[in-house]
Amino acid sequence: MANFTLLTKDAATAARRGVLSTPHGDIQTPAFMPVGTHGAVRGMLPVELRELGADILLANTYHLSLRPGAGVIERAGGLQRFMGWEGPVLTDSGGYQVFSLAGFRSIDDEGVRFRSHLDGSENLLTPESAIAIQEALGSDIAMVLDHVPPSKATRDEIALAVARTRDWAERCRKLARRPDQALFGIVQGGRFLDLREESLAGLLALEFDGMAIGGVSVGEPRSRQREVVSHLAPRFPAERPRYLMGVGFPDDILDSVAAGIDMFDCVVPTRHGRNGSVFTRDGLINIRNAAHTEDFTPLDPECACSACAQFTRAYVRHLVLSKEMVGARLCTIHNLHFFLDLMAGARRSIESGHFGDYRRDFLTRYPLSPEIPGEREEESP
Repeated sequence: MANFTLLTKDAATAARRGVLSTPHGDIQTPAFMPVGTHGAVRGMLPVELRELGADILLANTYHLSLRPGAGVIERAGGLQRFMGWEGPVLTDSGGYQVFSLAGFRSIDDEGVRFRSHLDGSENLLTPESAIAIQEALGSDIAMVLDHVPPSKATRDEIALAVARTRDWAERCRKLARRPDQALFGIVQGGRFLDLREESLAGLLALEFDGMAIGGVSVGEPRSRQREVVSHLAPRFPAERPRYLMGVGFPDDILDSVAAGIDMFDCVVPTRHGRNGSVFTRDGLINIRNAAHTEDFTPLDPECACSACAQFTRAYVRHLVLSKEMVGARLCTIHNLHFFLDLMAGARRSIESGHFGDYRRDFLTRYPLSPEIPGEREEESP
């Protein structure tokens, strides 16, 4: 079971500072969860993630159930022992992944039938199997199976997804048996705020350990995403953690912290790192650009990570263009440090009562992030 303690609130915004305690350790909130879809954060060792300040990792039920299989991980002693990570783990239910397999799945009230991206085999994911798999994985936080509608779905289609998500959530709640595993509900409703409220009301009656906002970062405009977050967050129970799934970029995160969100995950820092894109206080830089050929300054002069302490933009550019894996690792190390340090700064500023100043100072320098559809997507196989 996970216990959430709300420590303090920011005076000028709805930002919250808390601690989420789990069997594998405490999570300081607001928190960013690096994504380890297959049981590993791309290019990173568990000890490195801990040194960067990560409290919790995210792994994915869909991928791990197909390979190596939940039984293998259960016999290994659970996800933490299997992946060599001693801290908390949250597992996504896999709902987003199977729903993204357009043309390879069908959905009905029972669950989702889909073909594996690995071998084409037919599979059925139900609320019951999603919970059974996550209990076998032994994660600290499990997510209910939800129906994720596309951003451009009609109101009727989204209303169906809301009703189905509520029914599936109840089935998940009834089956959950592990007392050491928290279970979070997921609010759907797309761009329709009244459907979001309807979804939330149905889930609150089930008394989940935490609440998540799903169905954002799936192609909708950033302004709509923020509208949904700012509308829902104050309606969530104050005594439970609030999780915004799949978001995002630094400005998205700070705006969502200001709205009262506690937990975030996204592939942005790792995916961008592998592609040679580096986050700095002044925005993204593409290390591949010729302007960095003889740039012998750190990736970010204001950063204290090991990549910035030892290497220059010119050297990292050389590695990335040469397709040396060290180049992708250095960019990933820096980006994860940037995101985790951003959250640490947010926590300190909430504690001191100056989060509004912290957010304003950051956003004054940091350019507005681009509109990038599919931000929610997991790391590729």
